Amino acid sequence: MPLLRHERAAIVFLLRHMLVGIAGGLLFGALVLYFDIGHLRSLAGESNDGWMTVVLFFFGLMVTFGGLAMGIGVMSLGQDEN
Repeated sequence: MPLLRHERAAIVFLLRHMLVGIAGGLLFGALVLYFDIGHLRSLAGESNDGWMTVVLFFFGLMVTFGGLAMGIGVMSLGQDEN
């Protein structure tokens, strides 16, 4: 069954916000590793499974920032009655 127009618009709205959040998470993670904040890059580089650490780090950031951006998008839909 095809999606209705308003359903498609809602999904596109959420996906757009999610992609912006994911991009923000990737940028934040890249900056954390670039500046070696908390010695995370050094720690991952010295570990045998450093690549897994970095993958999980970026996955967590993408989920967190994506969900945050979607939440901000939904909460900004309301209008002030004043």
